[in-house]
Amino acid sequence: MSILEGSAQAFEAWANQWRAPIEARLLQGLSDVDRAVLECSPLHAAMAHGVLNGGKRVRALAALAAGQMCAAPADALLTVAAALEFVHAYSLIHDDLPCMDDDVLRRGLPTVHVAFGEAQALLAGDALQTHAFALLVSDTLLMPAATKIALLQTLSHAIGANGMAGGQAIDVQHVGLELSLEQMQTMHSLKTGALLRASLLMGAQCGAALSLEPLQTYAQQLGLLFQVVDDVLDASQSSHVLGKTAGKDAAANKPTYVRALGLNDARAYVQTLYQNCLSALTPYGVRAQPLADLAAYCANRIH
Repeated sequence: MSILEGSAQAFEAWANQWRAPIEARLLQGLSDVDRAVLECSPLHAAMAHGVLNGGKRVRALAALAAGQMCAAPADALLTVAAALEFVHAYSLIHDDLPCMDDDVLRRGLPTVHVAFGEAQALLAGDALQTHAFALLVSDTLLMPAATKIALLQTLSHAIGANGMAGGQAIDVQHVGLELSLEQMQTMHSLKTGALLRASLLMGAQCGAALSLEPLQTYAQQLGLLFQVVDDVLDASQSSHVLGKTAGKDAAANKPTYVRALGLNDARAYVQTLYQNCLSALTPYGVRAQPLADLAAYCANRIH
C-alpha cells in the first residue's frame, strides 16, 4: 500500500466517525418546515431528496477537520457542517437544471427536477440556501455574535458573484469556447474551490486563533485538486461508478483540465497539487494530519 492510499484510508476511518452525526444534524435542520407547507406542496420532500441522498460530505468533513485542528467544539462544527452541506446541495440542484447542465442523474438517483419538476427544484435549492444561513444565526449555534458574523461573511462571499455563482456564470458563458489554463483555474477556483475554501476557514473560525495563511494556501490547492480529479473521473469512469452522467463535460464541449492538459498530464497535475497541499500544512505539524489525509482521500479517487 502506498503512503497516499494509507493516508486516504486513514481519512475514511476518521470520516466514518462523523458521517452519522452529520446526517443527523442535516435531518434536524430540515425539521422546521411549516406543517402547512408539508401538507400543501412537495417542497420539503424535494429538499430532502437533494440533501439526504448520500454524498461524500467532503465540505462538512473539511470544516470538521479544520475545526478540530483549532480545538473548536464539536457541536458547533456539526451545525456549520450542516449549513455547508445545505449550500452544496442547493448548488447541485440548480447546477442540474435544464438551464444549466441539464443532468438527470445525481448520486445514482434522479436529479431533483426530474423527480419533482423544475419549479419545485428551483424552490428547493432556494430554501436550502436560506436554511444554511438560518442555522448560522440560530440560538443552537453556541458561538459569540462576532464569530457568527464572521461565518456569515465567509459563506456569503464564497457563494456569491465573487465565488460560486460567479464561477458558474463563467462556466455557462464559455461552453464550446476556449479558455486558457489560467482562466480555467480562475473559473474553477470560484465555482468549486470557493465553497471548499470557505468550509475549511469556517471550521477554523469556530476554534482557537491560529494563523490562517497556511490554511488558505492549503484550501486553494485542495479546491483545485478536487476539480482536476472530478475532470479526470468524468473522462475515465462510467456513470455507474460516478453516480452521475459520465462524459457530460466532453459532450457539452466544456473547458476541463483533461481537455487542456490531456488525461495523463491531468493525473500528474493531481499529484503535484497533493504535494502542494502537504507543504502548505507544514506549519501546523501533526495536528493537521486529518487535513493531510483529506487531501490524500481526494487525490486517491482517481486510482
